[in-house]
Amino acid sequence: MDGRAILHVDMDAFYASVEQRDDPALRGRPVIVGGTGVRGVVAAASYEVRRFGVHSAMPVREALRRCPEAVCVPPRIGHYAAVSEQIFAVFHGFTPLVQGLSLDEAFLDVTASIGALGEAEHIAREVKRLVRERTELTASVGVAPNKLVAKIASDLGKPDGLVIVRPEEVRALLDPLPIRKLFGLGAKTAPKVEALGIRTLGELRQASAARLRPIFGRHTERVQQRAAGIDDRPVVPDRDEKQISAEETFDTDIADHSKLRAEVVRLADKTCARLRARRLSASCVTVKIRRGDFITYTRQRRFEPPTQETRVITSLATELLDTWLASQPRAALRLLGVGVSELAPATQLDLFTVPQTEKDRQLDAAVDRIRERFGKVALAPASTLAPRRAPDPPRGPGGKPTS
Repeated sequence: MDGRAILHVDMDAFYASVEQRDDPALRGRPVIVGGTGVRGVVAAASYEVRRFGVHSAMPVREALRRCPEAVCVPPRIGHYAAVSEQIFAVFHGFTPLVQGLSLDEAFLDVTASIGALGEAEHIAREVKRLVRERTELTASVGVAPNKLVAKIASDLGKPDGLVIVRPEEVRALLDPLPIRKLFGLGAKTAPKVEALGIRTLGELRQASAARLRPIFGRHTERVQQRAAGIDDRPVVPDRDEKQISAEETFDTDIADHSKLRAEVVRLADKTCARLRARRLSASCVTVKIRRGDFITYTRQRRFEPPTQETRVITSLATELLDTWLASQPRAALRLLGVGVSELAPATQLDLFTVPQTEKDRQLDAAVDRIRERFGKVALAPASTLAPRRAPDPPRGPGGKPTS
């Protein structure tokens, strides 16, 4: 293959496949990995259950309605992460240019490896073989001159597929595909394009910019380039963590403002504990808000100096939530999340740090030590606890309170 050689490796139904591998009783059966609560969502679906129209991000209740005989398994993220490390170790055996997209998906730039290890197709087959040999799991691989086409190619061959796309074959592969195969087009945008009578990537590539501009605006040229398989993005080796967050989907929508504030405090506390565990500080806090109708909002605020203090981040997150609630006072929320970003290594305290900051840091450190020893639920912010009901006053013979 001339030019760049990019692999997109995508594990097949990763979480579900791990569960089927570990429990022989699940092999060949429809398996759903996901939450089992009222608001549980499908995290992964085995190929056996996908035949019923079940897919990730679908409510578990709907998935079980479509396939009542499905087996629902709670996710084991820590276990999947350990298996993922085995898989990524295989990738790094072929190239240092590995860009992980998730636990089960990555781009590999093997251009510089071809001279020593053989053609890209041979490398792709070896990746698949070693992943299966070490984990008993299958992967689908797309090989192409760029990331966009490699990702589309890997999806076309699932499961356990290998699709090779040479530079001269890109247009022939893409042109007949439906526009929804173009990653990033979006579920809301695709119907607008289809309403113009444009249904394939070839038609999108050849359409006049004037027809598309009302939909894509200044991004029109870029969208048409992508439809033509043009993509010069590099494979960026494993990036540092960009955000640390915690979020919660409620079993029932919450409209009570005091309960929502308590949830934000709890989530900020959890996020800050994770931040300190990674020895990082943040300069930006984000609150994620999802209403009961699934409309999602984010509110963000940057601050200086960077911090990992629970008090500071909790205060900012609460302010962001309160400002949003003031604009929609009757809204009932399905989900809340608190995240921090613009991360950097935590530095030593400045000599002139105010005493309050020093006290806050000492308190955070003490809380972290207690939780490390006695468990994460050993301590919780007081504002997250349900208020205790005052005892009834003593009553006299007539039922009247006594003074």
